[in-house]
Amino acid sequence: MKNILAIVSFGGLACVAAAPPAAAQVVIASKIPQVGSANPATAAPLVPRPASKHCSVHLFHDLEFADFSAKSFSFTPPRDCPGPWAKVVFSADFTVTAGRQFDRTAAFYLGHSNLYYGTTAEPSAAVSPSWHVERDVTDLSAVFASRQSGEADLGNFVGVSGGVDYTGIIYADAELEFYEVPDGAAAPPVPDVVIPVPDAAGGAVSLDTTASVLTQSVTLPRNTERLYLDVIAQSQSNDEFWFTCVPNDLASELQSCGNTAFRETEIAIDGAVAGVAPVTPWIYTGGIDPYLWRPIPGIQTLDFEPYRVDLSPFAGTLDDGKAHTIALSVYGANSYFLVTGNLLAYTDHGASVVTGAILQNSLTATPAPVVVEDIVTGASGDITGTVRVSAVREYTIRGFANTSHGRVESKVQASIKFDNTQTFNITTSNYVQNVNQSTAVYAKSSSVGAGGAAQSTESFRSFPLALNYAQIGNADGSFDVTTTALQQRATDETSERAAAATGAAPLAATASSRNVVSAADTLLFDAGGSLTGRKNQATSQSFLAENSSGLCYSRDIAAASGVLTSIEDGKACRK
Repeated sequence: MKNILAIVSFGGLACVAAAPPAAAQVVIASKIPQVGSANPATAAPLVPRPASKHCSVHLFHDLEFADFSAKSFSFTPPRDCPGPWAKVVFSADFTVTAGRQFDRTAAFYLGHSNLYYGTTAEPSAAVSPSWHVERDVTDLSAVFASRQSGEADLGNFVGVSGGVDYTGIIYADAELEFYEVPDGAAAPPVPDVVIPVPDAAGGAVSLDTTASVLTQSVTLPRNTERLYLDVIAQSQSNDEFWFTCVPNDLASELQSCGNTAFRETEIAIDGAVAGVAPVTPWIYTGGIDPYLWRPIPGIQTLDFEPYRVDLSPFAGTLDDGKAHTIALSVYGANSYFLVTGNLLAYTDHGASVVTGAILQNSLTATPAPVVVEDIVTGASGDITGTVRVSAVREYTIRGFANTSHGRVESKVQASIKFDNTQTFNITTSNYVQNVNQSTAVYAKSSSVGAGGAAQSTESFRSFPLALNYAQIGNADGSFDVTTTALQQRATDETSERAAAATGAAPLAATASSRNVVSAADTLLFDAGGSLTGRKNQATSQSFLAENSSGLCYSRDIAAASGVLTSIEDGKACRK
């Protein structure tokens, strides 16, 4: 049977009837999910704020997105809340008018530095979705210290294309909140320099193949001591469902995309590999079956979390006052990934020049994924079997920097394990594809200074995905498409700090989070392939976050038939 997932974009099924666009207006989405509402709802917590004076700076209000031109805005630092700040929070509210529209990518930049990146919710003929997003952007404080121009990139087509009238207009409202440092407290350490990658208008760059590279020339302050890169790699076009892809020799037979199901973002400095960022399997609100994600979207669908790569071992070698090249690429890209990032540099406030060198770098230039094919085509033409691709990255990178407080050695250790196993069962009437994918990342960043002063951060992150797609034909030629998806994301982090020559046990802090989204839906099609209805739609999400200070947050939400049916707070904390 032909796999309709590979033939049509399911985003087009989001709305079976159009409605005229509503008047331009941003409806401020409720920050607390409401039972009975069809608005997008997530169980994730809002950004915690300190109990101190704060000022808000509006970036734009009621901004309309009905074409593919970037929208400009301006920013002036808050006069009544001068930095340094205890926390800076970006928040935005979105609305899409009821009608037919696809999910769209939204990216907001200030001074070319990325403030926000995510996708929008698809509307329907009856529902005009509104939602709220926010993120902690304190690490971008250097950007907020001066007047800046901004750019809002949210391409959205409104009009007739291919005989289809797309009517959903998107509106957005965004602001920054600046919180003063409470009396008696110290401001948190933040990067002294933020360098956008790329440092140009237009934001993210499209990388079509493994050989495609985003490059940025950077000249760092000569006293740079620590260095990080926040990376976003968003799958698009043929790569949107990259986790369903198969080896090229099987792509036609299995009616799927090629280049296998392995993708990985590579970071290089002056042509030498310097770090790795696993690709997150985000699924957008139009992904596979739009009804799956109403009103609970997939994990991070509306607000992507950048992946932070520690480049501190290279800081000493980049302090020579010369221009250096940062390069990003996506291994396995198959048209295409959008890639962007922010380079974050911490400087030594006690020295004007820091020197250093790399001591060890065991990271190989390219990964070595292992592919195992076990596909059998029977005499009748039926196709069954499995395809598996796996990859392991284990490396250590060490470097030193001669700072005002002595020689500091930085070390990054990482182990990244990826596995994707797909099972197929294809007959003349059925197409069944099951995906089980896991990504597990262990990373430890540590620094040791003179006299034994040391600090380290050890983390374990995993984001497995289980996706089951069953297209089953009926005797009259009609067919049903049942999709179930299970997304998970877990994070455990331990930070330790030891003072020099005290002999005391190091101070340690721990934090963990668990995020699970489960979704299921069945679409009904007639013999001509037209959508006639759906059934058994249900989605749920649970979120748990806790730390060694005794703080705990948990929320469980559930939905059915496109509306939120329950909210329960504190359940996991009570356990």
